[in-house]
Amino acid sequence: MAVTLPSLPRSRDLRAELPSSPSVAPRERLLSLDVFRGITVAGMLLVNDPGTWESIYPPLEHATWNGWTPTDLVFPFFLFIVGITTYLSLSARRARGDNDQAIRAQIIRRGALIFLFGFLINGFPYFTWGDVAGVVDPSLGQRMVDRLLHWRILGVLQRIGIAYTIAALLTLRTTVRQQVVILASILFGYWIVMTVLPVPGEGTIGALLLDVPSRTMAAWVDRTVLDWSRWGLGNHLWASSLTWDPEGVLSTVPAVGTAMLGNLAGRWIGERRPLSERLAGLSAAGALAMMAGSVWNWSFPINKSLWTSSYVLFTAGLAALALATVMWVVDFHRVRRFTTPFVVYGINPIVAFVGSGVMARCIYSIFKVTFGGERISLQQGIYRTLFASWLSPVNASLAFAIVFVAFWYGVLLVLHRRGIILKV
Repeated sequence: MAVTLPSLPRSRDLRAELPSSPSVAPRERLLSLDVFRGITVAGMLLVNDPGTWESIYPPLEHATWNGWTPTDLVFPFFLFIVGITTYLSLSARRARGDNDQAIRAQIIRRGALIFLFGFLINGFPYFTWGDVAGVVDPSLGQRMVDRLLHWRILGVLQRIGIAYTIAALLTLRTTVRQQVVILASILFGYWIVMTVLPVPGEGTIGALLLDVPSRTMAAWVDRTVLDWSRWGLGNHLWASSLTWDPEGVLSTVPAVGTAMLGNLAGRWIGERRPLSERLAGLSAAGALAMMAGSVWNWSFPINKSLWTSSYVLFTAGLAALALATVMWVVDFHRVRRFTTPFVVYGINPIVAFVGSGVMARCIYSIFKVTFGGERISLQQGIYRTLFASWLSPVNASLAFAIVFVAFWYGVLLVLHRRGIILKV
């Protein structure tokens, strides 16, 4: 996740067309990139940590299946900005004279660490908390074995790690034309695989099953690769379904496309052109991508869980427009009074995501309190006492999420003031 260092210079390209002077003055940053990334990270915490999942304002929930809400924009927006900062970072390293072997090694290391962080969070606290199926009074060893048998392998950070690694390596070793061909092949190839090919065991093509989460081609691939129960080794899919995974195997392929679109946007942002011209180009490209995604939606619905090709184009286009707006305000007009909270979130995203994930598992599941004679989670105790006792359910749930975001802002602000940035 934290794939950009806070003080990298910008340059135009990575290969033979590398210019003699950088696109942006050495050591200068576009503050808007940190602000935009910070907005997405804070948004992740806001939608992931409500007071109760039973009472949430509709815009703060994911779409049930097809379609989108503001919540469905957070993840692709983050991947898009990862792609942008990856290109600018790699371009700067090439400008410094770093060799390709060292750059490749660092890309792979970063991607692996991001994946590992997500994998370890999924398993935390490394033993089953609560009932163990078929065991009346499970021992710690039995709880640990049960956790291993249901340890989800994929997830948000894992997808970021995979998409970052592949997109970065492609950016390093291919030309712009080759990247466009690869991107088009990914999006159209995924469309064909998901709609034209027959889904094994279903007796029909994928296009007729897109509205049934457990019967899509992506679901079949997820079960084939991640459900090991046929060997007695457990099911390692998303626990809420066990038949498919919203960050699954096949649907991660088009997610690479989101990061690649970010790489291409980063290439444009790093051009030696007036900022106004770059903003206009970014906005125009974003509008075209949104329109293309909207048209494609008619035959391949916008769907976050499947990360459909229409979703890739639509969300990348909207991300480009949103980023252009932030750049226009922050870098063009230099309005920066409101930016500090987002910069604080934006320069330490790995701390925010990993730390909040561990904290959420502790207060939502592990730590218990007695409330009204009932044994409940610490989170529910806090929620009922400080929020639900005087606010309506949806407002109480939102207030808890806002306080959660504010708490982590305080943590990150302390790190920021001490100059501590966790680099992966």
